[in-house]
Amino acid sequence: MTTRRRTVLAAGALALPVVAGCEKYGDEQPEPEPPAGTDGKQPSSADASGGEGQPGAPELAKTSDIEVGGGKVFEAEKVVVTQPAAGDFKAFSAVCTHSGCTVANVEGGTINCACHGSKYALDDASVQGGPAPSPLAPRQINVKGDSITLA
Repeated sequence: MTTRRRTVLAAGALALPVVAGCEKYGDEQPEPEPPAGTDGKQPSSADASGGEGQPGAPELAKTSDIEVGGGKVFEAEKVVVTQPAAGDFKAFSAVCTHSGCTVANVEGGTINCACHGSKYALDDASVQGGPAPSPLAPRQINVKGDSITLA
């Protein structure tokens, strides 16, 4: 005869693989919320280029590498850089707010996540489609001359 304790333990053991299966898309942790008082807005390229980056900050890209109306995903840094208008560079976390996947590309005028089809706007990373519950978090960059670095 099965005891109540055995039944509870067996049910818990069966649920474990289901919960562990959720880890598939959640390997990366979402970026933290912007600091209080920043209102979550991404600075314009003028704001982003005004200061010096961290000493020795590695270059992400040349400005010529980021097409107007497009962008590029930097997977190792978990950042996506866009240029919604000529000379206006924006940067956002490349971690999808739906399930933590790294966004795949910038095509067709949106930042795209291949995991479940979320799409984000180039200028403010607002959700344009798919299951994402919120915009991508803004990231700080410095644009100095033709060089783009993380702030």
